[in-house]
Amino acid sequence: MLRYSFDKDRIKVVLLEGIHENAVRFLNESGYNNIEYYKEALKGDRLESIIRQAHIIGIRSRTELRKDILKKAEKLIAVGCFSIGTNQVDLYDAKMLGIPVFNAPFSNTRSVAELVIAEVIMLMRGVPEKNALAHRKIWMKTIGNAVEVRGKTLGIIGYGHIGSQVSVLAESLGMNIIYYDIEKKLNLGNAKPVSSLEELLKISDVVTLHVPSTPLTRKMISATQVRMMKKGSCLINTSRGDVVDYRAVAEALRSGHLAGAAADVFETEPASNNEPFIHELQEFDNVILTPHIGGNTKEAQANIGLEVAEKLVKYSDTGSTIGAVNFVEIALMPNCSSQRFLHIHRNVPGVLREINNFFSLQGINISAEYLQTDADIGYVIVETESELDPSTIEELKKIPHTIKVRMIY
Repeated sequence: MLRYSFDKDRIKVVLLEGIHENAVRFLNESGYNNIEYYKEALKGDRLESIIRQAHIIGIRSRTELRKDILKKAEKLIAVGCFSIGTNQVDLYDAKMLGIPVFNAPFSNTRSVAELVIAEVIMLMRGVPEKNALAHRKIWMKTIGNAVEVRGKTLGIIGYGHIGSQVSVLAESLGMNIIYYDIEKKLNLGNAKPVSSLEELLKISDVVTLHVPSTPLTRKMISATQVRMMKKGSCLINTSRGDVVDYRAVAEALRSGHLAGAAADVFETEPASNNEPFIHELQEFDNVILTPHIGGNTKEAQANIGLEVAEKLVKYSDTGSTIGAVNFVEIALMPNCSSQRFLHIHRNVPGVLREINNFFSLQGINISAEYLQTDADIGYVIVETESELDPSTIEELKKIPHTIKVRMIY
């Protein structure tokens, strides 16, 4: 019996921003060898030129895939964000173009948490300022405001995977942990939830943020909130650059209300190491500035590379969308004895009927069918034992409200 082969070399994979070699290795081992690899982030005409030819694209945090770019990526079937966050992609627009977006929500949790703990200790000991002065040949051996972290209160805003890991590590150092989250979360160890952000700010010696970038969290720490913080407390942000108003932080540092701060993320970040970095917090010796390296450890990047590559391959091979952040989820095994058609469409009445009628009118028996919907789209997977020509895809595309169609052999 004639069966069309699944030629994976026809699927072009583009990886940007120096994604870990684990991703390349896994893709190669899975039969994907048509890979373009770039160490830097891309934007503008160069990004547009490359994405027009890509079926799968992998990015980290600096490459932005906005609606205008995504609309030009007519071949694109999936996006891999080799990071925790996905705000660098317009998720709704990707969904409405039939493009699932995958990320790695757990792989760099430990790395970010370790950086936060290190910054808590350094800030409370006044190390950043003493270090800066020593580099300028100034010997400032003084107690100043240096204190142990044991017995001090750490306030965690956002008690998700990273926030809770920070909680566990900080408690092992003898800190008192409080946290605030808009969702009810089970506390780990002796951590205690508080009822409001204001309560947390008023009683914490150090505040650390671990929230996504959303309209609700944008500038959630501004002048009003900074004034609520204890005099002599410290602020750490390793979440997203737009959740903190750094001008308000600068004013609080200048007045002495805050004893120190650490920032790993910024609203505007250089696209490469060759671009200059300019920020209002650079004037302060008691501030730790790092270039978005919270998850940049060898272990984290290796785990992220493998996790996201596995999700991309599984979707390309089987149509499974488990782990997609913007898509309905369907989990499927490989189709060893069937042709499989993936049909993504706007969620309006009658589309499934049209799909079934298409196969029925051709006398084709459907051996299996799967459907998931949300408010915006429907995702149908149809399997048939018949040997259908790839031109079938073009006919399925003619069904009203179709977004994207793909056939897996």
